[in-house]
Amino acid sequence: MFIVPKNTDLLLSEAEGENLYLKLIEQMIKDFNLANEAIDFPLSISPNELKLQLHEKIYRLIQYKFAEYLNLLYIIDVSEEEIKKLDGSDLVILAEQVAFLILKREWQKVWFRNKYR
Repeated sequence: MFIVPKNTDLLLSEAEGENLYLKLIEQMIKDFNLANEAIDFPLSISPNELKLQLHEKIYRLIQYKFAEYLNLLYIIDVSEEEIKKLDGSDLVILAEQVAFLILKREWQKVWFRNKYR
């Protein structure tokens, strides 16, 4: 049964523990490319660096390319309800929360694909 991790660090350590961390990175690269927002995460990227770079990317998208940001959320299939629950008063915190929602959705895709293939 899929259990949603409570935060980014737990999610990334769970992905590593199940040997699906590389699949998670590949899924993110694939979906960002589908949204025409290429990201250059090397497959050797550490979980901490992944978290940091994703946060920065989301922050820049929210601030400078909002339509592309919305398109990315649509392509990744992040829950609209969860996005609406977020407090957008602080962009740095918002970008961090959205990065977690993106990771959570991507992890869900990878986990289910691995479990039911």
